[in-house]
Amino acid sequence: MKLSRRDAIRLAVTGTVGMMAAQGVRASDERRSPVDRAKYDIIDVHCHPRWLGHNGRRMVENMDRLGIKKAWLLSWEAPASEISPSYHDRLNPLALRIRFEDVIAVSEAYPDRFIPGTTMDPRDPYAPQKLKSAVEIFGVRVFGEFKRRLRYDNPDCLRLFRVCGELGLPVLFHLDVVLPVGSIQTSWQWWYGGDIHAVEAALKACPETVFIGHAPGFWREISGDADQEPASYPRGKPIKPGGRLLKLLDTYDNLYCDISAGSGYTALTRDLDFTRRFLIDYQDRILFGRDEFTSRHLDLLFSLDLPEPVLRKILAENARKLVPDG
Repeated sequence: MKLSRRDAIRLAVTGTVGMMAAQGVRASDERRSPVDRAKYDIIDVHCHPRWLGHNGRRMVENMDRLGIKKAWLLSWEAPASEISPSYHDRLNPLALRIRFEDVIAVSEAYPDRFIPGTTMDPRDPYAPQKLKSAVEIFGVRVFGEFKRRLRYDNPDCLRLFRVCGELGLPVLFHLDVVLPVGSIQTSWQWWYGGDIHAVEAALKACPETVFIGHAPGFWREISGDADQEPASYPRGKPIKPGGRLLKLLDTYDNLYCDISAGSGYTALTRDLDFTRRFLIDYQDRILFGRDEFTSRHLDLLFSLDLPEPVLRKILAENARKLVPDG
């Protein structure tokens, strides 16, 4: 039986993992690929310190195994009331959040491997001054991960986003929406950022600031049926035309996409033919990230038979364009 290109790609992405699971073997970082990955520079734009059981040493060992040259090291500065208890088994038990202090400790221990990032609470009247100090003293290069229970078109957010633009810091944000879309929550949901309309308002209000989208509320917008989709992580469903994410990319040149975590991976494995076209069409706006310590995002990218210039942009060149790592 002759496989179509789409089926061959899908088998490459899922077949090895399924076979290993059937044999009781974990899909580990050491999974091998026929592609010569060593010839590609790789920059991971979404990494956290002391996260998912990894201290600085283990993070560097993991990066070395996968050929990742550098990573953006991001905090998650939020009060306990904004952090779901489901994260407690993934976070530093001494803090139960991702502290800027941990970013600095790990990035200063491995200065050639990590680029530090952090955020400030926009409601702090002195947030711009504190952010400038973080840039000057600690070499912060990214405003991220910005993940707060605020609409991102909040006036305080817009004020701080403009400061990020002045400082040359891309804003890497997490978006989670209340489901069903457009409803009033009847039980507590862990939403962040508001909705895609708040993101568009920020893009329009802050044209000199680069925004990098991430998380389920962002990636659901790849499909035109996002408002009718009940699941936070739509799996195995075809991408419908008219996705608002594509419209935003066509309209605002200050929007980029972070493919990390289950949200990016799930969106990009829904329809592999669409994914390949999407990555080629928006090759200058896609950034490789993981937000974890597996190889599945790399495995996916290398399985899609992307043109080499496209792959190089996604794996490192686009990240360097926003945050030079030399």
